[in-house]
Amino acid sequence: MCCVLLRQYKFLLLCVCLTASYGAYPICKGCSVCSRDNGCINCQPKLFLFLRRDKIRQYGECVHDCPAGYYGMRSPEVNMCSRCRIENCESCFSKDFCTKCKSGFYLHKGRCFDKCPEGFTPLEDTMECGEGCEVGQWSEWGACTRRNKTCGYKWGLETRTRHIVKKPPKDTIPCPTIAESRMCKMAMRHCRRGGSGKHRSKEPKKKNKQRLRFRAQNQHSDHLASVRSSQ
Repeated sequence: MCCVLLRQYKFLLLCVCLTASYGAYPICKGCSVCSRDNGCINCQPKLFLFLRRDKIRQYGECVHDCPAGYYGMRSPEVNMCSRCRIENCESCFSKDFCTKCKSGFYLHKGRCFDKCPEGFTPLEDTMECGEGCEVGQWSEWGACTRRNKTCGYKWGLETRTRHIVKKPPKDTIPCPTIAESRMCKMAMRHCRRGGSGKHRSKEPKKKNKQRLRFRAQNQHSDHLASVRSSQ
């Protein structure tokens, strides 16, 4: 037995007595150097030194894999288990790159988020943020029409569209709305030719508006179907 002063670890700036073997102490399993009071001080090759806390006591333990919340860091002196410093991270590759987040959080570029950043979609099966569907700017509102006419009615529908610029990597990621319609008031209530200007709907105003809203929904659905079929 010999006593040496250990200087390489802050928690072990003290003199401890070492022996070649501590077979009677399970805590020393896998150690190359072990202290009866502080556990493992250095580990055998390929093992990591993990500093386990038990209330106010801290002791070393040699492990094959670092526990959750820690990552393995190798060095010529000693292989250590270091704590992940990323918030809400369960497993990490390094101190600033997470590989798995805690339950309820999404992984994105080595960080953990409760909501995916703008432009990215949450993937529930992997709890990651996937690239979303990118769309262009809205077009101008189209002409106010009804039954393919721009006159002869008081109210009509106008539509605007936008195109898909970049498709998502997975078909399960939905794209935002690419067409929408709204009610509009026609600039010309009466048509100038063909007698169509005399046409006036005898339906109640409330029923007319309900029909227009229903027609707007149908036009929107038809437009989406035609866009998808052309892709």
